[in-house]
Amino acid sequence: MDWLEFGLALALFLLSHRLPALLGIKDRLIARFGRRAYGMAYSLLSLALFAWLIAAAGRAPFVVLWDQQGWMRWLVNLTMPAVVLLGSCAVAAANPFAFEGRKQGFDPAHPGIAGLTRQPLLWAMALWAGVHLIANGDLAHVVLFGAMLALTLSGIVLVERQARRRLGADWPRLTARTSLIPGAALLSGRWRPRLNPPWRRLALALLLWTAAFHLHEPLIGLWPGP
Repeated sequence: MDWLEFGLALALFLLSHRLPALLGIKDRLIARFGRRAYGMAYSLLSLALFAWLIAAAGRAPFVVLWDQQGWMRWLVNLTMPAVVLLGSCAVAAANPFAFEGRKQGFDPAHPGIAGLTRQPLLWAMALWAGVHLIANGDLAHVVLFGAMLALTLSGIVLVERQARRRLGADWPRLTARTSLIPGAALLSGRWRPRLNPPWRRLALALLLWTAAFHLHEPLIGLWPGP
């Protein structure tokens, strides 16, 4: 029964990220209720399904595939600040390439977070899934984080393709100082960060990381420290 619950939760979570767009349900709901209302409702549904999926993975039979090593916890703890920072700088930023970004206010000469990567939130999620996949070697969590990683990486390709099609002839001009691979534009010299850091977003990232670290044990049941 525990495997059945986990399988059902995983299937519903994955289908909720693909079927609405494939069946045209997403476009119809946006046309009727507006993009903002759809986004809020879809986010709440995704969070509820994700919470159920995490809980179901914890209740599934514990089948060890590999033992957790100390360096694996260090890897998670060293990566998570970058994950939270990427996410904090992504949501509602001026970034016409990402689903979480604002379409207004983007300056191709100073692309902001898009200069680091055009898909910051999806890369943050991929990093989160990847390091947790390494650190959790039981079957249920390997399936969980492996599916999350595959879903996110395929999402990066899909969102990029949609943005390229939507922006059309403006794509080369708008992306001249950006990159899909994190840091590629910085290393190539096409982008340099401005000297006025987004202090509010940095403060938010610190607050969110602190909360996530200390709430991990009461919510997930495991102390995250190395």
